[in-house]
Amino acid sequence: MSSIVVVAEEPTPLLQSSLSHAPSRDSVAVDDHDMIPTSSLNEQDRASPTAIDHNQRIFSLDVFRGLTVALMILVDDAGGAFPSINHSPWFGVTLADFVVPFFLFGVGVSISLVFKKHSNKSIATKKVILRSAKLFVLGVLLQGGYFHGRNHLSYGVDIERIRWLGVLQRISIGYFLAAISEIWLVTDTVVDTATAFVKKYYIQWMVAISLCFLYMGLLYGLYVPDWEFEVPSINSSSVPNYGSGNQIVHCGVRGSLEPPCNAAGLIDRFFLGGKHLYQHPVYRRTKECSIKSPDYGPLPPNSPGWCLAPFDPEGILSSLMAAITCFIGLHYGHIIVDFKRHTQRFFLWSMSSLLLLLSGYVMEVLGIPLSKPLYTLSYMCITTGASGILLTIVYYIVDAQKFRKPTILLEWMGMNAFIVYALAACELFPAAIQGFYWRSPENNVVNGTEVLLQTMLQSMKWGTLAFVLLEILFWCLVAGFLHMKRLYIKL
Repeated sequence: MSSIVVVAEEPTPLLQSSLSHAPSRDSVAVDDHDMIPTSSLNEQDRASPTAIDHNQRIFSLDVFRGLTVALMILVDDAGGAFPSINHSPWFGVTLADFVVPFFLFGVGVSISLVFKKHSNKSIATKKVILRSAKLFVLGVLLQGGYFHGRNHLSYGVDIERIRWLGVLQRISIGYFLAAISEIWLVTDTVVDTATAFVKKYYIQWMVAISLCFLYMGLLYGLYVPDWEFEVPSINSSSVPNYGSGNQIVHCGVRGSLEPPCNAAGLIDRFFLGGKHLYQHPVYRRTKECSIKSPDYGPLPPNSPGWCLAPFDPEGILSSLMAAITCFIGLHYGHIIVDFKRHTQRFFLWSMSSLLLLLSGYVMEVLGIPLSKPLYTLSYMCITTGASGILLTIVYYIVDAQKFRKPTILLEWMGMNAFIVYALAACELFPAAIQGFYWRSPENNVVNGTEVLLQTMLQSMKWGTLAFVLLEILFWCLVAGFLHMKRLYIKL
């Protein structure tokens, strides 16, 4: 699994192609995505003891991003030792299944602050298109198979099998749709009542609801016929139940959400081709496909033919629903922009989060299961509601109570989320370090450190956990060093 970065406009210290200095503390919203716009406070509000300084940076957003990056590293690198925190094999949610929604949610919050003011819609649109394209291409480079990651001292990918979609590509799609809607669909209504708030953003919500209907209509309405896939020779030779050549998967159904016969896979196979999908999907950890479920393992006797089929958890259809998470993040950001007091934000965020959580639970009871690979509507509501709860808690601690010292490491990581993601989650840094070894590739600093901790703790899994926690601390300090130098990497 890979997880994601937060995307924003020019002033953000998160996605840029070069090194830049930190934004000035005197800048307004259009110059810094984490600052409250000057126009959001009138003179009476500024005189109030509960009002917020108009130039105050929203540090909780940095902490929220940093916490998400740390969580991403934890579940990616410790998930093998602790399968209970790894991605759910198909239905249900685990700790790892919250990572991508957290990032998408943060993207939406940041967009709402960045585009609070823009002098030229056409110029802003061009910047959004360019940034989305760069992020998509970067995702193909980092997650398309060119870099082979830790323990694989090689690189390169067969163009016929390159993976076109991934987590970064999903982020780029969500960012593009949310940012374009923020630029073109928000009215100039002055928000002084709840009705005015709805009037200002109702067109944007109509677009989000339309995307939900489109997703649900395709997911439950498309007919999925029988289909076939090519069994890789490396698998067919080691698995007696599978012969070489093509394997037929029998479907002929409509509205199925099971791994082999869902509409999401049908759309991806049609538009992208099976060779360009993720070749190691999480459903290989289901009971039907693994004797070690919920972990990866050998196929059980008489396992179904689809166990070795490709499936992309960041596919086309599921990315539509994932974009809704960005739209909901916009809503939370709009509350920052249009409501001036901490109490107002706490109340509106809490009510919105509880409504999302309740809606997700009701949908699951009614038969819409939680599924991260399909990004079902219930899953979107549950994970986005959890995102809102987490942001509310972090905001209360960091921005309302000014209790920043305990979270400073996460704040640093959040300020340079992109570079940590690229080097840690995409394993560029550990792979590079492993390139220097003693006599045998296994004898390197990365593996040696992990083995040392496992030996000291006399436990494989607890030694791995200690190694991952040390890794998180290392990247916090790296991000802190960059912050001290006032250097931020963004696209």
